[in-house]
Amino acid sequence: MTTFFMFGKYTPESVRQVSIERTQQAVAAIKGLGGEVTAMHVLLGEYDLLFCVSLPGIEQAVQASVMLSRLTGIGFTTCPAVAVETFDRIVTGKGL
Repeated sequence: MTTFFMFGKYTPESVRQVSIERTQQAVAAIKGLGGEVTAMHVLLGEYDLLFCVSLPGIEQAVQASVMLSRLTGIGFTTCPAVAVETFDRIVTGKGL
């Protein structure tokens, strides 16, 4: 599984549609792609939302980003994440 951070920006329409049910549908959509939502946060600043998700790969991440945008009206920027320990091993060549 790969970790992805999904940064969301509300539109005026998506704010009007905020509901517990829509959030549950978003979580179910990620699960339907073989993934898991590990954290969800509301942000103040450039982005309004942060979802931390685990997905099987990049194809599922693309599907999730488009699916959630269609479902919620929220635009998402999705970024793969690498654990610092993994990064250290990659960069130093130790433990490969």
